[in-house]
Amino acid sequence: MKCPFCGSDETQVIDTRVTEEADAIRRRRRCVGCDKRFNTFETAELRMPTIVKSTGERVAFDEAKLRRGLERALHKRPVSVSEVDRAVNAIRQTLLQSSEREIPSRLIGEKVMAQLLQMDQVAYVRFASVYKSFTDVAEFKRVIADLPGNQHLEE
Repeated sequence: MKCPFCGSDETQVIDTRVTEEADAIRRRRRCVGCDKRFNTFETAELRMPTIVKSTGERVAFDEAKLRRGLERALHKRPVSVSEVDRAVNAIRQTLLQSSEREIPSRLIGEKVMAQLLQMDQVAYVRFASVYKSFTDVAEFKRVIADLPGNQHLEE
């Protein structure tokens, strides 16, 4: 590690601690050349897969866009921010664990729908209507009839 003060390549680690969030290691260092002290942080670099849109365009995974989509579907619904955070993290973890370098955007949409189905059925129907491009009321009826607990409904 180069000293940020004098540029020396020789530094010593004085202290090592895990950060409060437990997602990084903080190292206190001392430069052998100028004797100044500084901190460095070590974190894991996790690479999210590239998202392949239906047009074939490849884009970087955007967690903010995922969150906005969930929040839009859940607008004015009785779902807490912590539940949205849990859903975003669950989808993110699934993508990280897939070990795929590219993932179709359709797969993310399906994962969002699965999370919304667990959280709020109204939000699920809202998202499904946009995601599946509903064109008439019959499609809404079909989705609502397929919801858990609604199998007795008829079209």
